[in-house]
Amino acid sequence: MEPTDLAEKLRQWRRHLHAHPEFGFEEKQTAAFVVERLKEFGIEDIQTGIGGTGVVATLKRGHGGRTIALRADMDCLKIHETTNLPYASKTSGLMHACGHDGHTVALLGAAALLAASEDFDGTVRFIFQPAEEWGQGMKAMIRDGLGTNLSFDEIYGLHNKPGLPVGSFETKVGPYMGAEDGFRIVVNGRGGHASRPQDSQDAIACACSIVGELQTIVSRAIDPADLAVVSVTSIAGDNVKNAIASEAVIEGDCRHFDDRVSQSIEATMRRIAKGVAAAHGCTAQVTYDRVFIPLVNDAAAVAHGLKAAEQVYGAEHTSAEAPRMGASEDFAQALSLAPGAFFNFGNGDSAALHNPEYDFNDEALMPAARWYVQLVKNRLPRADA
Repeated sequence: MEPTDLAEKLRQWRRHLHAHPEFGFEEKQTAAFVVERLKEFGIEDIQTGIGGTGVVATLKRGHGGRTIALRADMDCLKIHETTNLPYASKTSGLMHACGHDGHTVALLGAAALLAASEDFDGTVRFIFQPAEEWGQGMKAMIRDGLGTNLSFDEIYGLHNKPGLPVGSFETKVGPYMGAEDGFRIVVNGRGGHASRPQDSQDAIACACSIVGELQTIVSRAIDPADLAVVSVTSIAGDNVKNAIASEAVIEGDCRHFDDRVSQSIEATMRRIAKGVAAAHGCTAQVTYDRVFIPLVNDAAAVAHGLKAAEQVYGAEHTSAEAPRMGASEDFAQALSLAPGAFFNFGNGDSAALHNPEYDFNDEALMPAARWYVQLVKNRLPRADA
């Protein structure tokens, strides 16, 4: 397949996936589409159902003993698309608002190019991951043998970045993306008639006080040198207009780069919730879950990725000084299996990620695919090269 023909195929495939989004662990049609394309390329070693709906394809050349893994995510978000594009989501309430359709197709493009090439010596694993958005997909794949039965020596991943020009590429050594901890605080008081608040312990009033005090965690309990965010994203009561609430639920998430910071946030949150609740004559129970771990790039792997990027994008469009991001990424779990690194590539002047107006930029597909290919050729060179 000629590069121009492949570019058009990638555009068509990406728009097909965009129109047919599937939520985490429900990516059956997407996985089947991926498998069908891989077989068209002549790749025969394909394992399905890894982590539920994940796909791992293996391609070998020569006698080299090293294995490089390349990963893309497949799931969508529960967002109602408002782009009105001809290929907009056909499923109400679901859309590819983070570009996983583009990530999947870019990796398919790399698989197509590598399957047609003899210019590397070793093994490549193409990993198509489910359920990235809620931080469970990579763990599920690991439970099903990724990293053990399906081992590799290095692993790499890409994510598009709105606002970064198409044809640009960036990353950072060390901590690059934050961990995400989720919390839920249930406040229990004593309900009553709205006309007689003196006879009640108002769970809503208590919850509001807790929310206010949670804002002091970052400013008063965390070292200013440490990046941390505590965000309350939901609060709900009994939802009866003329009754004092007997229960209120506060939910939100926290971002950080260090488990020590996470432990401090949790301890302070529990102290605040318990103390403020007691002051209001209520009780509070805190559930604190560590969903995403920090993404920490290996220095050598970053260097390998940057070398390939300079060859594909040009050194003037490549940066190793990207700012750290508070957003989280399930690829971090994969970095516990082998050295590796995660990179951003430009999506141009698009809407923000997780926005109902977002769309992946098809012009970024071939550069991303070529980067994967160049990386493999660099890391698995032929002896006669």
